[in-house]
Amino acid sequence: MARPKVLVIAEAANPEWVSVPLVGWSMSQALGEVADTHVVTHLRNRDAFLRAGQVEGRDFTAIDSDAIAKPLWKLSEWLRMGEGKGWTLVTALSSLSYPYFERLVWQRFGAQIARGNWDIVHRVTPLSPTAPSPLAPRISRAGVPFVIGPLNGGVPWPAGFDAERRAEREWLTNLRSVYKILPGRNATLDHASAILAGSRHTASEIPERLASKLVWLPENGIDPARFNRRAAPPSPGEPLRAVFVGRLVPYKGPDMALEAAAPLIESGRMSLDIVGDGPMRALLEAQAARFGTSVRFHGWRPHKEVQDIMAKAHILLFPSIREFGGGVVLEAMALGLPPLVVEYGGPAELVTPETGFTVPCSDRAGIVADVRARLTALAEDPSPLCPIGDAARQRVAQSFTWSAKARQVRQVYDWVLSGTDGPAPRPID
Repeated sequence: MARPKVLVIAEAANPEWVSVPLVGWSMSQALGEVADTHVVTHLRNRDAFLRAGQVEGRDFTAIDSDAIAKPLWKLSEWLRMGEGKGWTLVTALSSLSYPYFERLVWQRFGAQIARGNWDIVHRVTPLSPTAPSPLAPRISRAGVPFVIGPLNGGVPWPAGFDAERRAEREWLTNLRSVYKILPGRNATLDHASAILAGSRHTASEIPERLASKLVWLPENGIDPARFNRRAAPPSPGEPLRAVFVGRLVPYKGPDMALEAAAPLIESGRMSLDIVGDGPMRALLEAQAARFGTSVRFHGWRPHKEVQDIMAKAHILLFPSIREFGGGVVLEAMALGLPPLVVEYGGPAELVTPETGFTVPCSDRAGIVADVRARLTALAEDPSPLCPIGDAARQRVAQSFTWSAKARQVRQVYDWVLSGTDGPAPRPID
């Protein structure tokens, strides 16, 4: 098919940030490889778009919805006391303000959509399935296919980690499912031509009646220009080198990583680099003081420096117990660095037995014991690391670069433009 004309809605999209804004930016830009795109984003991202060489009006449009979004953001920061916790609360309040953004998008682009200037409208962000799309019914009535996603989020807290849930101030978690009965949710999904689910959990929350237009497509990808190093293979007799990358908060499990590795570090058979920052750092540094330079805290680092640190390691140690996507897992795999993750949430969907290591999601003591056993086995026999790292690198190159993901989304575009004849595509097995 000819390149479709796609209006890409990415309220959160920023090349200079991380997490969802970086996903929104990376996906929206990659789609330009397979379609003629124009990106609609929030005004807060305008300067970053311009610094990245984008031309306003031609490549993107910035929408100012701060009249509603800003007060609600300030309220969420006040309620969670500005410590990077309570993300369920932040998402809930953002979902209340988001429809105003889409209202402004329709004011700007509604006439064009109604005239058929766009073959497809694709909402990339918000990723949260709790954010309804008032645009969906209008776009559907105009006869234009509406693609939404990848949607992701809301992985339940696993049993046995209630203390961590309280420490993260996730008081609203048990009420999250209320979003399924809120106005606009069913209309959004019913009027979508294709629903991209970023995780198996999110896919399971989509009503069965819509299964025919559901496509599993993890939201994270890799920019080979950012992650192009090759992890160092272990030399005979040298200590196992592990690296943890992420915010130092309870659900990421940096304390479990340190506890599991402690006997190996004490015996000189392992070292650990911790990249990231957060409210747990002081506690972790106190716990690690007895290990000297065998445990190194690097704080926040730019992507290039993170890559350099990771490339010196033999394994990514990442026992997060509530990860939606797991972008750092793909980053490690892109370097040929085998990940060791908990078999729960996003990382468990990215890591296969051939491309990394998993431990069961049990309670804290069980995870620590299982991680320690795996690390001990690898310290004694590191020979599996190289072939697994090679397979991980190959898996990312095949399915998880941003260019690969754009080609996967293009399969979805071709499917909806053909009238959704036949089963939905399966871009990733």
